Amino acid sequence: MSTQEKSRRVIVTGAAGFVGFHLAARLLDEGIPVLGIDNLNPYYDPALKRARLARLEGRDGFSFEAADLAEPERIRALFEDFAPTEVVNLAAQAGVRYSLDNPRAYLSANVDGFLSVLEACRFVPVRHLVYASSSSVYGANAKVPFSEADRADRPLSLYAATKRANELMAHTYAHLFGVPATGLRFFTVYGPWGRPDMAYYKFTQAIFAGEPIEVFNGGRMSRDFTYVDDVVEAMVRLLDHPPRGAAGDPDAAPHALYNIGNHTPVALERFIAVIEAATGRSARRIDRPMQPGDVPATYADVSGLAAAVGFAPRTGIEDGMARFVAWFRDYHGIPG
Repeated sequence: MSTQEKSRRVIVTGAAGFVGFHLAARLLDEGIPVLGIDNLNPYYDPALKRARLARLEGRDGFSFEAADLAEPERIRALFEDFAPTEVVNLAAQAGVRYSLDNPRAYLSANVDGFLSVLEACRFVPVRHLVYASSSSVYGANAKVPFSEADRADRPLSLYAATKRANELMAHTYAHLFGVPATGLRFFTVYGPWGRPDMAYYKFTQAIFAGEPIEVFNGGRMSRDFTYVDDVVEAMVRLLDHPPRGAAGDPDAAPHALYNIGNHTPVALERFIAVIEAATGRSARRIDRPMQPGDVPATYADVSGLAAAVGFAPRTGIEDGMARFVAWFRDYHGIPG
């Protein structure tokens, strides 16, 4: 059945997560039914995940299932019942540093879980599978900006290794079974309803609490911060552009990779200054050495994304952090 004959229906895994929540809301705004899947794990406070879900539940077209992707029979059954036209896999065990202490969580969520999604897409054919990868796959690369054509075989964390494994797995299923798949190498996504384990959230929280922030590597780090609304816009456009190719040809399998970044790395010192300006408060600092698994800089070449869908993220860090801080004040009840 063609997409024209079949109304669009999208499964979003990780729908209670930061990016998944924003994507689901955008799809619902466009009148597209969404089945959200999430296991609501306690990596960070599940109350934030439930608060995100509360803003989706009750909306026309939204349904939700609490499920773990590492349960293949359950995931296959959900796909068969919902019959999606497209799937966006955002569910994962996130965090570079957490992977040093809890490596098995990454294999279960990111490898076994993604295999469940690929198998479901194999047996319940979809028009397009879009999945989250990460800028961390570039690992020890020193050349910037990072291009999709660069080496991605020297990961510096198990998290990065599992995300690169996802890309290889998706290529394999595109080659063997013709599953059209697009991997998105996200570069430090931030914004309202964001993740408490991320530096921008931790810094904002500490500054409002009058507590010191930890500054690693003497502040000699930079990140390509990407505002969540820009990320969602890129995803929605790419979702409607499945890669072309033919199963059976490893050089032309229907699989694509795109950097999703702002193409504007921000030095840590400037980043701290932006948060101070947005909060109206000064930060107290504790200097720490570089942590294992971290990289000194990330910087995305987004020419591939722009060529594919005519869009590249462009929200500046000042505007984006001002919006995040406004949300943070409201969510945590901090007077303006």
